[in-house]
Amino acid sequence: MNTSAAIPRLTALALENWRNFTRVEVELQRRAFLVGPNASGKSNLLDALRFLRDIVSVGGGLQEAVRKREGVSALRCLAARQNPDISIRVRIGTDAEPRQWGYELAFRQNGKRPIVTRERVWSGDELLLERPDKHDEKDAERLTQTHLEQVGTNQAFRAVAEFLASVHYLHLVPQLVRDPERSIQIAGDPYGADFLDQLATTTKKTQSARLKKIVAALQVAVPQLSELSIERDEKGRPHLKGRYEHWRPQGAWQSEKQLSDGTLRLLGLLWVALEKGGPLLLEEPELSLHPGVVRHLPGLFARIQHRTGRQILISTHSPDLLRDEGIGLDEVLLLLPSGEGTTVTPASKLTDVAALLEGGHSLPDVLIPRTEPQNAVQLSLFDLE
Repeated sequence: MNTSAAIPRLTALALENWRNFTRVEVELQRRAFLVGPNASGKSNLLDALRFLRDIVSVGGGLQEAVRKREGVSALRCLAARQNPDISIRVRIGTDAEPRQWGYELAFRQNGKRPIVTRERVWSGDELLLERPDKHDEKDAERLTQTHLEQVGTNQAFRAVAEFLASVHYLHLVPQLVRDPERSIQIAGDPYGADFLDQLATTTKKTQSARLKKIVAALQVAVPQLSELSIERDEKGRPHLKGRYEHWRPQGAWQSEKQLSDGTLRLLGLLWVALEKGGPLLLEEPELSLHPGVVRHLPGLFARIQHRTGRQILISTHSPDLLRDEGIGLDEVLLLLPSGEGTTVTPASKLTDVAALLEGGHSLPDVLIPRTEPQNAVQLSLFDLE
């Protein structure tokens, strides 16, 4: 039975002065496709959720989350006006109760360090925490940390911290997967530097079962692939081995160094699909994949959600990915930059979209032209003299 409707998810996100966004507030569905031009802020919108995850992660916290992003000045929207604060607000709930929890964090630069200027937590509509409080006024050093990241202060709303810690971001870079030296002292890298180590440290039974399922799925795109395994070399470094069938009776084995970018990306996506967890953030999953494969990714995401209940937020430039007729207009968020920062609008609120779809146009036919640079033709006229 599909119980995804009862599993908590992010139901709303509001940003102020965060990177591309001066002020944005948007409801989030259980599946969302972020569509927009290059540099419109698709990655930065997802990064706001990663930022909250980094605050509550082991070894994280507000100071480390800001440091990883090169400081407050790198985070503050260039179009921001006088208000120096950057703020992120999320709502967490279910389809039936979308406002079970709320969390808001605002911060700014104070000397050499960021400080909390506002932190609030709601349970439903009841305000549980509001900072700065009288204790902060007596000891301003407290404002260098959020209460969210401290187990001594977040007991009443620890469910919020645990939920945000479950956010998983994936943008697998095949070149990192192929370089085993990069995995040294790296754990949970969203770009795949330790991806093979994650596979290798999974229990043998689970690893074998998952790889068999992945092979069956990968054969749609790579029909010659018949087997996958994980082996360690003499230095203990993990390697992915794939067996390809051809005229030789035993076929031939290839390591991750010979596997194509598309094979590695799809393998990473399928591996994550078999895991349980919180919201899954995917950056351009269509990269390196054939359009015939890309068209079926929304169906794969739907199966993930049916099996695990995970919320999936996807940034994409792909018309093929958006051709799936099961995509609802409220699942597509259109990001459009302007001089006052990027706006985020659900396709369901664009007045002409529904009429164009009823007239026989496809969703990508309607939306993708809105994201194309107006003067892209100038690239073909680039002066090489």
